[in-house]
Amino acid sequence: MMTDPTAALLPDGRLHLQHGPIDVIVSADGSETAVEAAFTAAAGRFATVLTEIVEELSELRLPARSDTEMQGLVASRMTKAVRPFASDTFITPMAAVAGAVADEILDTMTAAAPLTRAFVNNGGDIAVHLSGGQTAHARIAAHDNTHLGTVRLRSGDGIGGIATSGRTGRSLSLGIADSVTVLAASAAEADAAATLLANAVDLPGHPAVERAPAETIDPDSDLGSRLVTTGCGTLTTADKKIAIGKGARLARQMLADGTIRGVAFYLQGEARSLGWGDSISRNTLPDDHEDEG
Repeated sequence: MMTDPTAALLPDGRLHLQHGPIDVIVSADGSETAVEAAFTAAAGRFATVLTEIVEELSELRLPARSDTEMQGLVASRMTKAVRPFASDTFITPMAAVAGAVADEILDTMTAAAPLTRAFVNNGGDIAVHLSGGQTAHARIAAHDNTHLGTVRLRSGDGIGGIATSGRTGRSLSLGIADSVTVLAASAAEADAAATLLANAVDLPGHPAVERAPAETIDPDSDLGSRLVTTGCGTLTTADKKIAIGKGARLARQMLADGTIRGVAFYLQGEARSLGWGDSISRNTLPDDHEDEG
């Protein structure tokens, strides 16, 4: 039995929204009146989000098509985010669900009140709002909390979303990446791209990689009988470079067509970034180089 949606202010002034599997942390900067109005609007909109998604869930679990149209606002964001990839690979709108929810809540807040900065974090997929002249810093970390770098976001840089995917995350993955973090124009777009880039980091047929049909792990998975990664033993440095190189090739295509603004790959201590420009202060992330293998 699903509980009702809840909204509660945290001691540090952020807003916590929770309903079923959706768990969101919201922060906002602005006048006290503006923040209060934004939080009220966020809580009101959040109360209906899960119900709307469930109403069209069966369609959202189907492979994306270029002509798919949905009724709900969040569902429409999901289908729009995956539409660019529909003709080239398998992806369902569910690949963008967390980011789409974050985008919807953020847009509701900024429509309700003038905010200088706002962030909606839905399980690590983050929608970002920065008004003129504002900046923010986002820490990029691997699944094991290894610090990979710090991204400096600036208003007007075209980055409205950050998302992370990989085999160690909340969702099932076809690839072996520990984590892939993407910057994009929206959280939904970042979410969809991170899913595909994490899938691309792979070593098909490698004996160290364990796989199982998605439906045996989660009967409701939109991946059905497709093999998802359930384990990955220790890889050689060469193996890791080859696997990340596969993801990097796809990332370059996404960077070239403007689908993403930047990406960071992480696999068993091997890290690589592309497209960050001067916006990232690196720690373990090296500059991009030619694929290996």
